[in-house]
Amino acid sequence: MTIALFGKSFSPENAACLRQLLLELAGNQAEITIYKPFADLVADFIPVGVKFGIFHSHADLKADLLFSIGGDGTILDAVPLVLDSGMPVAGINMGRLGFLSSISKNEIGKAAESMLSGEYDVEQRTLLELVVPENVFGDVRYALNELNVIRNPEHSLLAIKVFVDDVYLNTYWGDGILLATPTGSTAYSLSAGGPIIAPNAKNFVITPIATHNLTVRPVVIPDDSEIRIQVEGREKKFVFSMDSRTCALDTSVQLKVRKASFCLNLVRMPGEDFFGTIRNKLMWGKDNRN
Repeated sequence: MTIALFGKSFSPENAACLRQLLLELAGNQAEITIYKPFADLVADFIPVGVKFGIFHSHADLKADLLFSIGGDGTILDAVPLVLDSGMPVAGINMGRLGFLSSISKNEIGKAAESMLSGEYDVEQRTLLELVVPENVFGDVRYALNELNVIRNPEHSLLAIKVFVDDVYLNTYWGDGILLATPTGSTAYSLSAGGPIIAPNAKNFVITPIATHNLTVRPVVIPDDSEIRIQVEGREKKFVFSMDSRTCALDTSVQLKVRKASFCLNLVRMPGEDFFGTIRNKLMWGKDNRN
């Protein structure tokens, strides 16, 4: 079995966790391949005698499963590497909240054993695909969490016209809007007042950001809809982002978005479930008065 390791940053305080993971994998005769920039970051912390290969991109990533080492943002950055390969992604949480990176540091040994024995569950997570314009972020036109259209902080409010399956929905006056997947419903959209959507729900949510009209609220739509977005008003530019990728676009550019033709296979440990995760992470049912 070949296991890939991916990360974007690394703190020496997590060296013991990395060593444990590598020794568990090597001790069980797993082949290990590490993302080249991450391998450079952790070179001094790899145990002597642990052999591994290197991968640079989606094109040369050949593995049965990928460990994302970091936080939820690291999993978002792993999407361009995995794409439509169907490769399961398991997140080891070195960060804080960790909705997606659900494996804690003290579960590394158990997680490695579960992955190698195939004793884990997989949740299929829907992705957004930017259809128009093409090549805004090179070949990476997919988002696991959300895409958003927001104003430049130095400029005035945006007027954002939204169509769902070519039917006019609304013109949003405000700082911007989000189009979020069920996965992204617990991220930026939640902070902006959007609902939490179960991962297996076949929906997207359009969430306004600091809307000028207080009667405007988030709208849940079927995920087989095609969404068209046009920015209007006095401003010539707006800020566009998909997960962690951001750029400035001219207001003459119209966006067209749909559900991607493939999903991200997110690994869950046995006994773990979405509702338990949000209860624990959001501390639902806790009485802080006691």
